[in-house]
Amino acid sequence: MRRRDFIILLAGAAVIWPLEVRSQQEERTRRIGWLGGSLVANDPESQARKAAFLQGLRELGWTEGQNVRIDYRWGAGSADIIRKHAAELIALAPDVTLAIASQAAYALQQESRTVPTVFTQVPDPIGAGFVDSLARPGGNATGFTTFEYGFGAKWLELLKQIAPGVKRVAVLRDPANPAGSGQWGAIQSAASSAGVELTSISTRRAIAAFARQPNGGLIMTGSTTAAGRRDALVALITRQKLPAIYPYRYYTASGGLFSYGPDTVDQYRRAAGYVDRILKGERPADLPVQAPTKFELVINLKTAKALGLTVPPSLLASANDVIE
Repeated sequence: MRRRDFIILLAGAAVIWPLEVRSQQEERTRRIGWLGGSLVANDPESQARKAAFLQGLRELGWTEGQNVRIDYRWGAGSADIIRKHAAELIALAPDVTLAIASQAAYALQQESRTVPTVFTQVPDPIGAGFVDSLARPGGNATGFTTFEYGFGAKWLELLKQIAPGVKRVAVLRDPANPAGSGQWGAIQSAASSAGVELTSISTRRAIAAFARQPNGGLIMTGSTTAAGRRDALVALITRQKLPAIYPYRYYTASGGLFSYGPDTVDQYRRAAGYVDRILKGERPADLPVQAPTKFELVINLKTAKALGLTVPPSLLASANDVIE
């Protein structure tokens, strides 16, 4: 090759090569917006969810800091903070957002109906207006639900098993939670056969007032606000000597008597799969909303002892985990 031709070849390569590298880098690096609803970044439950999501992404070929960037925002149970963070995330032009719970999903939907969103722990995505149907979401959002309304009756059944003397049951629920009415209705339908009198409450003061009368128990339904304040709520309920059932494992880990509900961490592994499919070109509109596949019964024997309760052997045998 003549020297002149060689120099021309090198010059051409010098122009093309940086363009190719830059193009490859742009293709490799994608952006995910993470919007937490109820918790803060250093909460153990937040860390478990994040770890499961990142593990799921890695198994599918996505590594944070290499070919994907994740912008994290945490709502701490505040609607104002969640709305602010939703606007921040959408302004960053993410390829897809992950919305944790209904408040986060709603805030992101208010900011954009075009940026793809995968939600987790949303009890009623149709009622909330996030999707047209579970099988065919139809818009820019899809994801994973939490409870069927029938869970309310199951909570009451389990509460009576662990504390047969309960005659009065307070149902602690968030009036702003769209699933609250359905869960309350399911508990009401089972109350008569269970032989209990129901009371709907929504404040800490109401818990203390309810506990002044004997033979009381409590059901805590899913709530974004309660999740972020669970340590204080669990301490209050236990101090009032109320046998209580909670919707998620992390309440029992915080000292609650027992919990029955979906494996929340598992949803984040599964959510990574939907994020992967969207990053590879699929549309949320075509990805069906999925229900939980793993459920956990977790019992805290230390709390049971403090409340003077003997956990039935049959309940212990069916528990997924026992905290001693």
